[in-house]
Amino acid sequence: MITPKFKLNFFITLVIVSFFVTSCVTKKDIIYFQNAKDFETVVDTDTFSAKLKVGDEVSIIVSTFDPTLSAPYNALTQAANQGGGGGQMMGYIIDVDGNIDFPVLGKVKLIGLTVDEARQLFKKKFEEGKLLKDPVILIRLLNYRVIIEGAVNGPGVYNVSGERMTILEGLAMAGGLSINGRRDNILVIRDFNGTKTYSRVDLTSKEIFNSPVYYLTQNDYIYVEPNNSAISAASGDSRLTSILGVTGTILGLVLIFVSVN
Repeated sequence: MITPKFKLNFFITLVIVSFFVTSCVTKKDIIYFQNAKDFETVVDTDTFSAKLKVGDEVSIIVSTFDPTLSAPYNALTQAANQGGGGGQMMGYIIDVDGNIDFPVLGKVKLIGLTVDEARQLFKKKFEEGKLLKDPVILIRLLNYRVIIEGAVNGPGVYNVSGERMTILEGLAMAGGLSINGRRDNILVIRDFNGTKTYSRVDLTSKEIFNSPVYYLTQNDYIYVEPNNSAISAASGDSRLTSILGVTGTILGLVLIFVSVN
């Protein structure tokens, strides 16, 4: 026979268990690449290179066997050195039309080119115009940075020294995801000359390596949203109030039921 005391204990236990179950984080929520098999091999054939955008700042250094011939094309760099800049590279900013204004050559359209393509373009211009023979062109993107926010251990703006970086490397720079970060729905916002694209990636799946945003581009914005546990903790006061209200109602009904029976 079910006693009134048993009924009361049952309802109280049910309320407590439901509270804890809804705020738990499972192993499945935090493990990366869950569908990767042991000894599985995937060959990376991606030749991704970031393309230059409006607002990008690039340094361009031209070298030849005779430094006096290439000197006019490195005027900005020389001015920086003479001005006490300690060898800091000066850059050319790509304007809204996709051009930079380069010494002697004038307007040079760089928008949409990779760094290597831009390098070949300058070499071609110098050689076809018979300005320089066998020039060596060094081009570097100066403002390659990514913004990482949300449930990571070190949110912020991060500068990238190379010419390409993966989303995994970017998240590692930010200290990795916190225990409260949602792994399966990371948002990447990408801007290319005024057009924004929104993509989401799942770190719990190996398919992330095939994502178009696996390799980041300059000024990408990455947002890691909090998981249900973090949301529950953040709204703990209101949640607790609701739980207590429901519990009080249930207890009241149970007491009425017990007194009647």
